[in-house]
Amino acid sequence: MQSSTVWAVCILVGTFNLACGLKEIRWCVTSTPEMNKCNHMKEAFESAKMHPLISCVVAASALDCAKKIANKEADAVSLDGGNLYQAAKEHKLKPVVAEKYDQEVGTIYYAVAVVRKSDNSITINNLKMKRSCHTGYGRTAGWNVPIGYLINTGKMSVIGCKIPQAVSEFFNQSCIPGAQRTGFPSSLCQLCIGDEHNKNECAEDDDERYYSYSGAFRCLAEQAGDIAFVKHSTVSDNTDGNNPNPWAKDLNSSDYQLLCRDGSRAEVTDWKACHLAKVPAHAVVVRLDTDGAAIFNALDAGQKKFGITSTGFKMFDSASYNSKDLLFKDSTTEFMLIKNQTYQAWLGTEYLQSLNGLDCYNMPKTLRWCTQSRGELLKCGAMAEAFNSKDLTPPIQCVSGDNPNDCMIKIKNKDIDAVTLDAGQIYTAGKLYELVPAAGESYTSDNDGASYYAVAVVKKSSHNAFTIDQLKGKKSCHTGLDRTAGWNIPIGTLIERGEIKPDKCNIDKAVGEFFSASCVPGAIEKGYPSSLCELCIGDAKGKSKCVFGAEEQYSGYTGAFRCLAEVGDVAFVKHTTVIANTDGNNLEPWAVNLKSSDYQLLCLNGVRAEVNQWRECNLAKVPSHAVMVHPSTPITAVFGLLDKAQDFFGNDSYPNGFKMFDSSAYNGSDLLFKDSTVRIISVGEKTTYEDWLGKNYLEAIKRIECSGAMIPSMMPSLFLLILMLLSFFI
Repeated sequence: MQSSTVWAVCILVGTFNLACGLKEIRWCVTSTPEMNKCNHMKEAFESAKMHPLISCVVAASALDCAKKIANKEADAVSLDGGNLYQAAKEHKLKPVVAEKYDQEVGTIYYAVAVVRKSDNSITINNLKMKRSCHTGYGRTAGWNVPIGYLINTGKMSVIGCKIPQAVSEFFNQSCIPGAQRTGFPSSLCQLCIGDEHNKNECAEDDDERYYSYSGAFRCLAEQAGDIAFVKHSTVSDNTDGNNPNPWAKDLNSSDYQLLCRDGSRAEVTDWKACHLAKVPAHAVVVRLDTDGAAIFNALDAGQKKFGITSTGFKMFDSASYNSKDLLFKDSTTEFMLIKNQTYQAWLGTEYLQSLNGLDCYNMPKTLRWCTQSRGELLKCGAMAEAFNSKDLTPPIQCVSGDNPNDCMIKIKNKDIDAVTLDAGQIYTAGKLYELVPAAGESYTSDNDGASYYAVAVVKKSSHNAFTIDQLKGKKSCHTGLDRTAGWNIPIGTLIERGEIKPDKCNIDKAVGEFFSASCVPGAIEKGYPSSLCELCIGDAKGKSKCVFGAEEQYSGYTGAFRCLAEVGDVAFVKHTTVIANTDGNNLEPWAVNLKSSDYQLLCLNGVRAEVNQWRECNLAKVPSHAVMVHPSTPITAVFGLLDKAQDFFGNDSYPNGFKMFDSSAYNGSDLLFKDSTVRIISVGEKTTYEDWLGKNYLEAIKRIECSGAMIPSMMPSLFLLILMLLSFFI
């Protein structure tokens, strides 16, 4: 028998047995008026001989209700989207019954960003330092959705979850009614005007003329602000003669537009396609083990008898209690059973992203950074001290790891929190250890900065000017085993061109036979051909030869180039490596007299080019390095910390001692971050390793993997993973 049929029988006969499910629904309330209404609902259900019975449990707040339900002290409560999100994440509750309202879009409305059409340069991507108008502090369309969206997409960074402070630094001035709180920046109320007597400025009620939907739009219409965060119907409600108030009577809807998430703009009637988020209706939440259909059938029976047409108790009316929206929103017309009873499905991707941006739950107390060499440990210690001097949170702790894989494992096990990895390592971190990107490196100040070019560098020669087709038998210098620019890209390219021909996917052996001698830091492990370490020199004392890390002086971009300058024929590095180490840019003894004009690039078309022609002459364009973390680590906290830190320590011209993107003081290069990094950037909506690496990278994995399997040591099969990146060639 279907549950609805069973419940129909239960309600008709007024009896209870195990087949009928719940014996009682303990409804949670948060105020005296709500308790009075709940008691009347209980009495109404009893007088109608309806089952299950209703009882009322009082709690201090909506989230206290969620806690009581989780602890089995209550059974149900109706929550808005924000509280539902917290109840589900913190107390593992589920939505089972939705309120439906009498409006065009049913159980939801749309939160939108409105601008004047005449301000045609404004997009969702350049709101920094604009003037903003909001419905009120903590309100869904005016605060939670837009601020959460801006934070979650990295357009606005937050440090230490100080969201009001972040908003004040992002927008030039604002009117956010209700933000006149102790400790809140004054700029959050700077655009507010109060009542007709210029009193009650920034009040969280109608005394503030810029309060709520119409007020926020008025703030925009009167040109106090540049953007208003409202709901989809706000513009039409207040233009084209629909609002007779003097400030609105001459306004035309055609003078306004919406900002879309993709950076475009749309007419105000296109809110279904152009909005910040769809906002779900309130929903009744219960424990995971509670039968949602049983709750719905009880409420459905109640609404049929005590709905909007009832002459006695009314479930959707709070006026008789001198209040509004008690138990359920007064605008509710009926209940609906939620079929997919997960909070993610009910809230929807867009709204969920906004809530994630505001989520301060489970913020890390410290950020444990994985270091892989003595130089990195020293720089990390200096970074921790520098960040602490500016009260940046969470504070940095430095932890040693043996190599990138060791760091990945430690992060997977939550022993460490963060490490910076290159593209090849990012693939392993995501694929095998489920890590996610939290922030990226950008190597230019423009929008193309989240990538770099892998290049092959050679010495300029008039008598031995070999090409990329003539590398066999040459001495090669690599940044490190499995590194993107130093190994994956060049070896994958040579395999695709038929220069290197692995037997049964034994790529190490094939590379060892192709080059006469090499330095491939990390290839010292058992099973690798000895020729792959033949050119390596170890540390200053001749120890740690060919290890993966800064102890090997030929490791990394700078090390591979040094290898070329001193012993090699070709170095596989990134496009900025030559410039960074020549013409006086590197004052170490081995580099101080080197000139960039003495080096050239090998191009895929068989010619050579000057080192500044890397856009036209490269092996591939690849994703930049990224900071990888455990999926439970809030990426907004990581990016917020690094973004704020680079304001103090990210530019060499700042006289603050520590420099995030300079490793020269620690006897190494590219420590913690690449020295060529211009700034740390948000990952935006690229919140998975697949998104960060891109479609071409992943297609390469699927199409060309040796034996179709990857193992934690990044088997040589990875060398082919990058071939699809060749479609990026410039």
